[in-house]
Amino acid sequence: MSGFAPVFREAGLLKRDRAFIGWVVLTLLLSVVSVVGGIAEVSKQRETIARLIEGDREDRLEARAKQGDWGGAAYYSFHLTYDPPSNFAFAALGTRDQEPWKHRIRMLALEGQIYERDAGNPVLALTGRFDFAFFAAFVLPLVLIAVLHDLQASERGAGRHELLIATSGISSSPWRLRAWLKAGAVFIAAALPLLVGCIVSGTSMTRSLMAPAILCGYLAFWSFVSYRIARRERNPSVILATLLGVWVMVGVVGPAAGKLVIDHQVPVPQGADILMTQREAVNDAWDLPKEVTMDAFVARHPEWSQYAAVDRPFEWKWYYAFQQVGDQKAEPLSLAYRESRLHRDRLAGWFAWLTPPALLQRSLQRIADTDLRAHMEYEANVRLFHGQLREFYYGKLFPDAPFDTDALGGLPEFDPGMAAP
Repeated sequence: MSGFAPVFREAGLLKRDRAFIGWVVLTLLLSVVSVVGGIAEVSKQRETIARLIEGDREDRLEARAKQGDWGGAAYYSFHLTYDPPSNFAFAALGTRDQEPWKHRIRMLALEGQIYERDAGNPVLALTGRFDFAFFAAFVLPLVLIAVLHDLQASERGAGRHELLIATSGISSSPWRLRAWLKAGAVFIAAALPLLVGCIVSGTSMTRSLMAPAILCGYLAFWSFVSYRIARRERNPSVILATLLGVWVMVGVVGPAAGKLVIDHQVPVPQGADILMTQREAVNDAWDLPKEVTMDAFVARHPEWSQYAAVDRPFEWKWYYAFQQVGDQKAEPLSLAYRESRLHRDRLAGWFAWLTPPALLQRSLQRIADTDLRAHMEYEANVRLFHGQLREFYYGKLFPDAPFDTDALGGLPEFDPGMAAP
């Protein structure tokens, strides 16, 4: 037990340090607030999805009962698509605060529907949500700076520095041990609510262990930085100012500069341009000869070429054909938009290795399936499902099949994991 005597001695001293205990309690409370808030938000989203699923089914059945042809059934029937939050999403909400995670789509042109989103909270858009990822990335370093910046300077000022070294029983000095004990206490105070949240939310063991491990490495980085800077200075005010400067550069200026550089290097088409291109193509189709629309449609769907003739002023197959053509004309812009966003995200991932707060947030969002890649997978699900709807209705509209409400039971159902690899 003699080897642990210095540890017990330093731990006893820390127990009597009221300021340090206050910081640990504050860390625990803030961690609890971030985890509880995240769990509440995820529960709200799940309740919203469950309510919409039931309402969507009822609305669609009611709409079908009023229709007498395939075109009307397709036009008036909405289909819910959604991206359910993972069991770890409470810790890092990520893109779920910025991007739409639910849609009600129809057989109309998809580009005009997939980028629609609910009106967001402007305050959240400005500041972001206080989830665990934000708390860990930006608040915890400040706590460590507060408890470690005067590790030696305060003892020098009190005239106890040399005496503590002589009586510590540690060959080097007690400061390293004290620093790691303080950092360990902060880590436990921050990670304990996270682990409880994982248990409550049913998070898998792998994710439950990966997140604290990443957090431990992140806090070790800030502890090392704080300890090294604190050793080189004697004035606590200078140490504190230096550490805060490092935090501002690494946590605020660095990510902001990286975003500016990436945005400049990788231009992204405007979503409004995509919607305008698609809508102009759809609106112009009313005035074009029907053969122009049907030729463009058949070029993408040659299997319906034998049914491409349109003999009446209005036919549903022609109407949905020019909806499809509207998407086809907007497709190059839409693809460029998606590829540019992914390219920006990849560059941001590389740049994050220079800015640990951004790297921690991205890591937790990846574990939680709330990063941009997860959102793009949801968009892929929506596109795949919309394509299945088109295949179903094209098979009824083009051969002019008799309308049969029982056949609507064969409509595809949305599956959140349908496009997963």
